[in-house]
Amino acid sequence: MEFTIKQIATLLNGTIEGDETLKISQLSKIDEGKEGSISFLANPKYESHLYSTAASAVIVDKSFQPKQAVQTTLIFVDNSYSAFTQLLQEVNKLVNSVRIGVEEPAFLGNGATVGEQVYRGAFSYVGANSRIGNNVKIYPHAYLGNNVTVGANTIIYAGVKIYDNAVIGQNCIIHANAVIGSDGFGFAPQPDGSYHTIPQLGNVVLEDDVSIGAGSTIDCATMGSTVIRQGVKIDNLVMIGHNVEIGKHTVIAAQSGVSGSTKIGEKCVIAGQVGIVGHISVANGTKVGAQSGIGKSVKQEGTTLKGSPATDINENLRSLAVFRKLPALEKRVQELEAKQKN
Repeated sequence: MEFTIKQIATLLNGTIEGDETLKISQLSKIDEGKEGSISFLANPKYESHLYSTAASAVIVDKSFQPKQAVQTTLIFVDNSYSAFTQLLQEVNKLVNSVRIGVEEPAFLGNGATVGEQVYRGAFSYVGANSRIGNNVKIYPHAYLGNNVTVGANTIIYAGVKIYDNAVIGQNCIIHANAVIGSDGFGFAPQPDGSYHTIPQLGNVVLEDDVSIGAGSTIDCATMGSTVIRQGVKIDNLVMIGHNVEIGKHTVIAAQSGVSGSTKIGEKCVIAGQVGIVGHISVANGTKVGAQSGIGKSVKQEGTTLKGSPATDINENLRSLAVFRKLPALEKRVQELEAKQKN
């Protein structure tokens, strides 16, 4: 990978201050910049590194005004963070586009169809009647069961397991060892205290542009579908129960869990280690702080919650303020009781 600064600026619709002919061959953090690398400055906390970095170019906001002389070439854009993200995406496409063809041994079931420019890594398995779209990348040791559909440009990393009948959209990324379509936690209690397994006959549907983190699991529906809507981003080690529906562009951080049949709205932000009970709904735009527990439906859009059980964040912060004062309050009560006894 090698580009001129001018080519990068054209891609990002930016303007250049410095030498536009320099060659860029790698990306770097601003404090680790080297000759031939490009970085970005979005957080003022790191501005001091701009004046000492060895990077050949740095992407900055159009509004940025250096406080002293800058040796590196600057590319001015509307939003430096977004522009660098765009650059990362383009590099990622180039890296993954190199992988094309089949590494043996790889299994392709009867009736399965594979599009153009597809990569199937060694020891990957694609089941009967599955349909693989154009430019899909299936890394080694990935398993796709029977009747699985995978849309164009999706990347399935090593060790991913996708059960029968799953539908994966276009431009999805499923990271290593994620499991899509395992049985939901369905067991019927019996009079003698034992449990009978309830067959899980549904599937999982991931719409376009969904990202699933490493080691995350999404259970199939008992009947119908567990649905992850367009643009949802799920972090590592997240558990999604059967018949859950997650709305468009919601993000869920690591170690969170959503119990069965819960519906989460669009553009929600769920921080790490959040637990959500089953059979409730969470309104669009809800934000949930880390280690919170959601035990009932959230009906008001745009609500911000924290705590376990979760409450409005302002109420939670007031409660925490009182909680921190409890030792002092206890001491005062003890002193008052002692005075009364005397």
